[in-house]
Amino acid sequence: MPPFRFLHFSPSSSSSIFSSQIQNPFQFLNKLRSQMGSSTTSSDSQLSGSKKLLFRQLFEKESSTYTYLLADASHPLKPALLIDPVDKTVDRDLSLVKELGLKLIYAINTHVHADHVTGTGLIKSKVPGVKSVISKASNARADLLIESGDKIHFGDLFLEVRATPGHTLGCVTYVTGDGPNQPQPRMAFTGDALLIHGCGRTDFQGGSSERLYKSVHTQIFTLPKDTLLYPAHDYKGFTVSTVGEEMVYNPRLTKDEAVFKDIMENLNLSYPKMMDVAVPANMVCGLQDAESKAS
Repeated sequence: MPPFRFLHFSPSSSSSIFSSQIQNPFQFLNKLRSQMGSSTTSSDSQLSGSKKLLFRQLFEKESSTYTYLLADASHPLKPALLIDPVDKTVDRDLSLVKELGLKLIYAINTHVHADHVTGTGLIKSKVPGVKSVISKASNARADLLIESGDKIHFGDLFLEVRATPGHTLGCVTYVTGDGPNQPQPRMAFTGDALLIHGCGRTDFQGGSSERLYKSVHTQIFTLPKDTLLYPAHDYKGFTVSTVGEEMVYNPRLTKDEAVFKDIMENLNLSYPKMMDVAVPANMVCGLQDAESKAS
């Protein structure tokens, strides 16, 4: 385990809890992207066993990227984190954090993105004290470099880190905690490793179809079948799936490994148009300060 310890806000007496109304996890088609624009696409969680989790799913239409806001709404400080923020929507996301009365403590990436610049650097420049987070295996720069098995605490809640390489070497999946005071069903933020009825490509940034197949089957498909799956992207208007759904209907990962490898090697995808800009920026977590530019 790495030598650092994550900030852990100690529990205190409950304060007001936001009203909750998470979308039906089995109703996948929410709105077309043209209707969603860059707005919030889901609201507070009403997951059994935890009425303290505030949850927002946000969308950036140019790169079809989802950003996720999670907070412990019953803690006096209402500590929060953002998963996979996008530079173009930082102001929107920070305005929402402020309106909800949250204290943002982490800006987290699932991997080094090739299709957009992370908003992590801009967030750090606008909100002092926010820590950037990315996997150590990504070889990117961040305040905290996490590894499989680490826990990221925000108030009484936490995310468990699971290494899920294959799309890139440094991909991780963040899973809500397993315990009596944690959200049920659990939630997994899979980045590009597992998409809704799909998966990320494996032909660059150290990608490997064999590694991705193993990652999904050992680290994601072993979660409870009712675990809610939230990817980093969707291109068809889907917002959420479940482990059980993907184990039955994913057209790639329900195949055996040999067939999966053949599928992935014959996708014939075009070169990502933002890759030459996004990857160098994201290797420093989008930092745009003088020190980053000098290095």
